Order: sequence, then C-alpha cells, then structure tokens
Amino acid sequence: MTRPLQDRLGRLSGSDRLLIQTMSGIALIALVLGIAGGIGVALARAGWTDLIPESGYRLLTLHGVAVFFYWLYLAQGAILLALCAGESGDGLRSRGLAWLGLALMLGGMALSLGAISDGTPLLYNGTPELAVHELGRLALFNVGYVLLGLGLLALPLAGVATLLSSVRRAGSLSATGFALFAWAGFLGVTGFALIYVFAPGLFWALGWGGMPANHSTNWHIVFHNMHYLPLMATVIIWYVLMQDLLGVKSVFGARFSKLVFAAYLVFVPPTSLYHMFLEPDLPGAVRIAGSLLSLFVSVPTLTAFLIIVASIELHARSRGGRGLFGWIRMLPWHEPAMAAAGLAMVNMAFGITLAFVLIQADLAPLLSDTFFVPGYFHFFTVGTVSLSLLAALALILPALSGRGLALPRLVRFAPHLATLGLLAFGGAGVVAGYLGVPRRVIDAGYGGEAPALWSALMGWVAAGGVLMALALIAFALSVAATLLPLQARRAAPPPHWDAVVQPRPGTAALIGPLAVLVIVLGMYGATAAGFQIMRSLPIAAAGGGHAH
Repeated sequence: MTRPLQDRLGRLSGSDRLLIQTMSGIALIALVLGIAGGIGVALARAGWTDLIPESGYRLLTLHGVAVFFYWLYLAQGAILLALCAGESGDGLRSRGLAWLGLALMLGGMALSLGAISDGTPLLYNGTPELAVHELGRLALFNVGYVLLGLGLLALPLAGVATLLSSVRRAGSLSATGFALFAWAGFLGVTGFALIYVFAPGLFWALGWGGMPANHSTNWHIVFHNMHYLPLMATVIIWYVLMQDLLGVKSVFGARFSKLVFAAYLVFVPPTSLYHMFLEPDLPGAVRIAGSLLSLFVSVPTLTAFLIIVASIELHARSRGGRGLFGWIRMLPWHEPAMAAAGLAMVNMAFGITLAFVLIQADLAPLLSDTFFVPGYFHFFTVGTVSLSLLAALALILPALSGRGLALPRLVRFAPHLATLGLLAFGGAGVVAGYLGVPRRVIDAGYGGEAPALWSALMGWVAAGGVLMALALIAFALSVAATLLPLQARRAAPPPHWDAVVQPRPGTAALIGPLAVLVIVLGMYGATAAGFQIMRSLPIAAAGGGHAH
C-alpha cells in the first residue's frame, strides 16, 4: 500500500520543494549551532572545561536563541507548509508570502546570532538591563526577534491560503486540515507576541522611547506560549505519522480530534500566570488563580496522547497483537521517524510529570531559579518537540527529494541514545534543582566551595547532555543528507496497515489510559517529593524575579 502524504509531497512543484527544503536546511543549521553552544555550557558547568563566565554566558545565549527561537520555529514553518501542501494535494498558494516569511526569519536569525557574537551576553530573553551601555547591540538583537515575529505573521498566511483552497474544492476541512489551520493561527499569534515584547526594547535602544518597564511580565507571557504551543505542533505530527506510517486513523472520529486540537485555544493562553510566581508584588488571588488554571495546561496534550496511543493499540490488537505490551512490537521501529515519534511520547510523559511541580505557588519561588528548570524543560524541548520535528522531517524531506536518510539502520537508534542521555541530564538536573543548584551559573562548583554532590550531579548532567547532543546531531545530519545530490535514492516505503480495517468488537485499549494514570500519579509524587525535600533543607530561600 502506498503512503498518501508521501505520494502527494512527491508530486509538488519544484518551487514548492525548494521552499520547504531551504527552510528545513536552515532550521537544521540552527539546531546544530544551538546544540554546540549547549555542549560548551554543559562541559563548563561540570568543570570539564575552563570558560570565563562571559564566554559561558555567550554559549548559553547561543544555545537558547538558536534552538528555542530559530530551530523550533523554522522547523515548524517548514513542516506546516509541507503538511498544508500535502493536505491540499495540488501545491502551495500565496507562495510569495512564504518566501517573504522565510527571508524575514533568516534575516532575524543572522541579526540575533550576530548581536551575541561579541560584547555583553544578553541571554535569550534579551533583558534590557543587561544592555544599558550597549544599546546598539540590543537594537540589533531585538531587530532579529522582530523580524522573526514578522516572518511568523507572513509565512502561516501561505498555509492558510493553501488550506482555504482545499476547502473550496472539498467543501470542508479534515481533522488534520483543521489542526493545521489552528497551528497556522498560533504561529501568527506568536509572531505578534514577539513584536509586542521586543519592539519596546528596540525603540528604547534607538532613542525613540523609554526603557521598557514591563519587559519581564511580557516575556513571561510570550515564553509560556512559545513553550507550550509547539506541543500542539508535536501532537499534530504524531497524528499525521500515525496515519502515514501505519495507516491508522483515530478511532474516536474526526469531530472529536477537532475538539482536542481546538482545546489548545482554550487551555494554553490563559494559563501563563504561573510563570509570574516569582514576582514579589504578585497578588495572592492571582497566585491562586495561576495554580488553578495551570492544572489545565496539560489537558489537550494528554487527551491527544490518549487518542493516538489508544487508536494504534486497538488497530494492533485487531491484527493479532497480544499481551499488555506485545502489540508494541508490531510497530515499524526500524523506521527512524517511528523511533523518534515513539520516544518523544515517552519523554512527554516525563516532561508533563515534572512540569506539574512548577505550577505550585509554594514550590515555584524555590525551584524556578535552580537547575530543576532546564532539567525538566529539556524533556519537552529536546525529548518531545525536537524529536517529533526531526521525525516529521525524516518523513517529509525524503518524499520531496527522492533521496533517503544517511545510514538509516544506524540512525534509527539515535532517538534511543538521545533519550538515554536526556534521562541522565534531566534526572540529575531535577535532583540538583531540589538540592538548590542554581541554573544561571557557569561554574556550578564555585571554585570548590560548593557541596561535592553538586559537582557529581553536574557531571551526570554533562555526560547525559553530551550523549543527547551527539545523538541529535547524528539524526539531524542524517536528515540533512536528503538535501544533498550525492545521497542515495530512497527505497520504496514498506506497506503499512490497512486503515479500512476496524478494530474487532470488544477489543480494549489498555496502555493509553494506564499511561495517563501513571503520569497523573507521577505528577503528585514529584510534587510531594518536592515539598518533602524543601522542608528538609536547612535554609529556605525565595527566588527573585525572572522565571525562565
């Protein structure tokens, strides 16, 4: 059986292919640059290399800017356009807007990275107070983010125009088309938010206004949405891969899937209050509202996870899968895209479990300036979102180029190695956070004055981080090889399951509900452990102002 999405992508025009391939290639460059910066920081924190603080903070800034802003959003843009074109079946509409968006984002990336190559490191949130004496550098840095925002306003319009042309032809949007429409809207909102947050700093640097007084508050809001909205892109990718790799559609029906995707509009934007728990003048009522609202932030992602896992399990059991876990062996783990998406689902469970700790108003001030934050955060950014984006590119780029991944039999193990490194990095980082290890310090050993356990934990962080980084680079380079003319032609995809076959009556899906139950229990367990450890520490200290 053929794969409909890959077939449709293979029939796109040369200009459509060039656009998506160019954007994907630039995104992969941003990922590798950001990973390189992260390796340097991890080695310095463990004391395995000696960096002056300024160099360490510059690498930290490179890591955050390249990965969090440009890799995540260039990759999302490329995948969105590819899936919209695949959904319509006859190519992109308003292609000029897409090229304009790419040009703006590329210009923003050049300015943002160029501005941090020298002078005072600005960190990835571009705090104005750090650049009081270097306003020209701050102006360049903020222009980069403003251009990124403008690009995120222009580029999704091409996706929307493509989807609307599909509606005019077919009369309605499929569940995937509806999800892509919402995704395009969210990217546009993110672009507007970036302009809203960073334009005041640009005007101040140019002498056109005063110093932004509310940069921190605005940053909390935009960070929250840039943190969680890529999870919507992630579950859309899982949904598409489920159909294209396995031929499985949701057993809950297209209407319910549309409701789940729409839930991101309801649950994610209003829950940003918990990012402001470190603000000393935040009213008590707002803290309570923030904690209550934050309980809902994981609802759409967990629901989508349940739909996808349950649908796959039911179809696998209908084809002979036996035992509690035996059906999992029937999945095509030999394909790198399947391995990456499967491990991304596992890592999402860890990320959501640990994120629950930081929505507690009593714990957030104690943990938000510790290494707990990067410890849990990488389960999302790397283990869930980045692996899923790479999985999508591993499906899309071979279909566009006709060339296969480099060393596919080896690279299919890269997600496993990345997850193993992430478990070491994240596990040690979370424990270090509970024990008070700060996160914005390059020398975590404080010249030998810090507790010996801190150094040991940072050693685990560095070792896990290097393994995770090298595995991701290997996967990224394998995917990037599809853009090279000397790479071998892609082999014909193996057959997948027949989507027409429906699960037998009485067939039960067990793993999805059990996994959600385990995640919920883990949330409470991690929170209880946090309170217990914090009570046992000899000194209680509240954080001071800039979460994340």
